[in-house]
Amino acid sequence: MSRTVAIPAPADLHRARVLLQQALHPSPLVRAGEKTWLKLESMQPTGAFKIRGALAALSALKDQGRIVTASAGNHALGVAWASRKLGVPVTIVVAENASPLKIEKLRKLGADLVLHGQSFDDAENHALSLAAEGGHFLSPYNDTNVIAGQATVLDSILTQMPDTTDPFTVVVPVGGGGLLAGMAVRRAEMEAEHITLVGVEAEASRAVSASIEAGHTVTVPVGETLADGLAGNLEKDSITVDILREQRIPMMAVSEDEIRQAIRALFQNHGVIAEGAAATAFAAAKLIETDQPVVAVITGRNIAWPLLREVLDEDGRT
Repeated sequence: MSRTVAIPAPADLHRARVLLQQALHPSPLVRAGEKTWLKLESMQPTGAFKIRGALAALSALKDQGRIVTASAGNHALGVAWASRKLGVPVTIVVAENASPLKIEKLRKLGADLVLHGQSFDDAENHALSLAAEGGHFLSPYNDTNVIAGQATVLDSILTQMPDTTDPFTVVVPVGGGGLLAGMAVRRAEMEAEHITLVGVEAEASRAVSASIEAGHTVTVPVGETLADGLAGNLEKDSITVDILREQRIPMMAVSEDEIRQAIRALFQNHGVIAEGAAATAFAAAKLIETDQPVVAVITGRNIAWPLLREVLDEDGRT
């Protein structure tokens, strides 16, 4: 059974902006070339942008009783951090094969953690079942307040970019589409047509672009990918699909080899640790043909050290 989720209204976006300006320090925006910039959401307290949506949502749900959520890792970290900060009880369902680093961090944050299934889809379905027994289900992407919180990434970029009246492009990783949908809603509210938003998926998991093309959520095959934070299918009738379709946001995809190359380039050339999902933005930014400045949103740094070493060592073998 699908849930009804509202598109964030101006009041939702304003509330999220005010809250997050007070709760978080601005993440850095740094140059990575003459016309390339990196928005380092990887420098957030939990190592990923997801803390924005988590804070916005839990702040709005303080009086809703126990909250149940599912995550590939970074949303869970954001929710656990926000839960402790705001004193809101949350149960977090994570797939048994989720990143060991992220599971370790969740345990250190004292999260009420449930490990279930072998994929994000398994974890999400279990979380929905738990919530149906008594609780409020909080989606990592298909939620009004989560989307409003993620929208603040665009506001942050606009406070840091020089010459923000000139056209520029922002490349955004897409799993469930909450970040890109939030930025699209905020851009529309500002009537900022000079800002081009581009979504990028891993080739191994293209649920959002397939759903946009179909006009409704569809199920797609999901392969193994370094971009584990982007892997999985969508909740039925996810509002993110409607937002991105209506806003006509272009989508692209990058291969596993391109993701690996981007992880290496970010580390070796810019000193930036990026997990696979985050590296997709940098990989895609290199493929876009434009004279405009391009901002790659580096969404997270939570990559397991053995995996990072493996990817970096490949450079010497190619």
